[in-house]
Amino acid sequence: MYSERVLIISGSDKGLDGVASFLKASGCRTVVTIFSGSEARRTIQYNDYELIIINTPLKDEFGHQLALKLSETTCSGIILICKADMAEEMGNRTIDYGISVISKPLNKNLFLQDIRTSIGFHQRLFTLHRENHKLRTKLEETRYISQAKFLLIVNQDMSEESAHRYIEKTAMDTRRTRKEVAQEIIDKYK
Repeated sequence: MYSERVLIISGSDKGLDGVASFLKASGCRTVVTIFSGSEARRTIQYNDYELIIINTPLKDEFGHQLALKLSETTCSGIILICKADMAEEMGNRTIDYGISVISKPLNKNLFLQDIRTSIGFHQRLFTLHRENHKLRTKLEETRYISQAKFLLIVNQDMSEESAHRYIEKTAMDTRRTRKEVAQEIIDKYK
């Protein structure tokens, strides 16, 4: 297992050193530890983590709401650790969000398996997020180009083919993207 950055959010120091040592021995390079949900919300705005482990309860909240929020706003794999009597309930509340729930006391083999699964989940989700971003960028470029072609057809009496060629040739000649040329045409006629 290999992971660059792991965030541990824990309400207590008990067992934290053991978990951090276990993670580092398992191949995690950087392990960051914080103690409250509010601190986690601030930290996550400025840093990306492959894995987030929440050891409940936290100092300012239980932690499952934080796990749900982080699953919606990050691509991180998330593990929620809670007492055995609450594990099933927390599992039912978080299963639709891809959050893994582990009960205390920790079984090292199961914990390692959940870490690997969560990191794999992160990698898959991150890949999908990156592909989604590329598709959105391409779609936005296509919208600009279509709108610019329409404006050239209406205002310059060009055919669709000649408008398309004009945008591509202008982009090549001026060493700009087609989107930049399209934006210039849109600005000119609007």
